[in-house]
Amino acid sequence: MTTATLSRQTGAALWRNVALPILAILAALLVGALMLTLSGFNVLAAYSALWSGIFGNARNLGEAMMRATPLILIGAGIAIAFRCGIWNIGAEGQFYMGAAAGALIGLSAGDLPVWLSIPAALLFGALCGGLWAAIAGWLKVRLGLNEVVTTIMLNYIAIGIVGYLVTGPMQEASRYNPQTDEIAAGMVLPRLLPGMRVHAGFLLALILPVLAAILLFRTPLGFALRAVGYNPEAALHAGINVNRQYVLAISLSGAAAGIAGAVEVLGVIGRLYENISPGYGFTGIAVSLLAANHPVGTIFSGLLFGALTTGAELMQLTAKIPSAMTFSLQGLIIAFLVSFRAMQGRVWRRG
Repeated sequence: MTTATLSRQTGAALWRNVALPILAILAALLVGALMLTLSGFNVLAAYSALWSGIFGNARNLGEAMMRATPLILIGAGIAIAFRCGIWNIGAEGQFYMGAAAGALIGLSAGDLPVWLSIPAALLFGALCGGLWAAIAGWLKVRLGLNEVVTTIMLNYIAIGIVGYLVTGPMQEASRYNPQTDEIAAGMVLPRLLPGMRVHAGFLLALILPVLAAILLFRTPLGFALRAVGYNPEAALHAGINVNRQYVLAISLSGAAAGIAGAVEVLGVIGRLYENISPGYGFTGIAVSLLAANHPVGTIFSGLLFGALTTGAELMQLTAKIPSAMTFSLQGLIIAFLVSFRAMQGRVWRRG
């Protein structure tokens, strides 16, 4: 490889992974400002409230970190699946299965020591999320079913299972609300800072993407996963078991989402209930896309989306801006990013 070619590839990677996401964010903010103006809102007041809701004080920043935790975990897992060329749209259902698993261990841990019970809950969450995702992988390689369809359908089944559990065998003792009893006090993840809700799960959200990146880019297994994503036919001729990589990739992706579900139960909610996720599984897909499907990049994109959610609350309270505006911004960011990357691909091919 010549120096000119290497320089060209490095420049393309930097542009794609750093510059384009920044441009997409700025373009989304500009279009958002136009939307606010046309709706009769004060743009300066709205964005000022959004900024204050994130960086106004330490508590707001901690809240953004807490909201980002499940998004980073899910996004890092989605990045593994997407790098392998398998489209896991089922992180929402995998999150639910992990949350149910974490709640089950949390309710039955009893007098087990914390060093054993909490890791057991996280591992069980990962196992349930991974096995739930593996169903779609098996259906793809054995029956040829499209994983986009099967993972979406599995989302609804998982949500239904959790609904059954919290209104049936796992419902609270009072039988009043569709939720479980609170988990054991010793199962609650410790807070990182006093007076804030950000918990030890955030540290896991910083570690797991790094481990995922090492797996993808520094191991033979990761090379096989990425090779299948680049060209499954060439990978097959090179001796790589393509079907096995598909199942493994989506299982690892589901395991990360399952951990996110368990972390949410142990770190934030303290119990399992219906509709436990506000759409973390779907937002996690956007987090991965914004990070160009690089696990480490999901740390930054996850923090961005978590911050937008936190800032939206203050924006709604002080500037009277509907919180749905945040979802519009998230959608605009992804739309611009996809468009910019498509245009970049055309420019580089012509060059």
